[in-house]
Amino acid sequence: MTIRIGCLHAHYSNIEYIEQALSGREAELLHFVDPALVYRISSDENFSLAEAGRRVKEQIEWIEHAGVDAILVTCTNYIAVMQDDPFTASVPIMKIDEPFFADICRYDEPQLLLFTNPATVDGTMKRLREYARMNGHKPDVEALVIEGVFELIMKGNKDEHNRELSDRLRRLVGVGEGKSISVGQLSMSEAAGRVAAESGVPIGNPLESLISSMDTLLWHETA
Repeated sequence: MTIRIGCLHAHYSNIEYIEQALSGREAELLHFVDPALVYRISSDENFSLAEAGRRVKEQIEWIEHAGVDAILVTCTNYIAVMQDDPFTASVPIMKIDEPFFADICRYDEPQLLLFTNPATVDGTMKRLREYARMNGHKPDVEALVIEGVFELIMKGNKDEHNRELSDRLRRLVGVGEGKSISVGQLSMSEAAGRVAAESGVPIGNPLESLISSMDTLLWHETA
């Protein structure tokens, strides 16, 4: 049975990551992208989180009417603002950060969670703490923002973004400090995978977590 999944992204560059994650599975993907929303969340001080939440809700409702069996939200920023205005959809909503949080909560040692978009940090860390509390975990996680990189992906400069981010990650891996490292945004996954392969040092990322849990997640959400 083919499952029809509506995917909500903050940027077009995330489409290929989800196509990769679901390759070989019986899934038909419909992609919906709204880069303007994440731009306003990140840069417009007059655009409230309540307004952002209403916009995400409108997008979810629009996707529902496309005849999908489930919705996958790939932007941690969108997921965070959804929590401030909870709503019930007619189809299951899968959030990309939950399998990632489950992986983070498996470890007791200190961890460094990296971001490039400062506007994503507070909402994601709040959700991580709530997820950990609900599941009886107390991960030791420090958030760190890598400045000056997120703007590149928003301008469509994906290759430059990945090169710059890879360089920054190499430096952090070299410093070490005894902490395991993960990246908190889907847009960071490619660079994280590249540096992990080069260095032999594992770097957790949302895409890897999604791929490893997708079969279980799809069966659970759409059963």
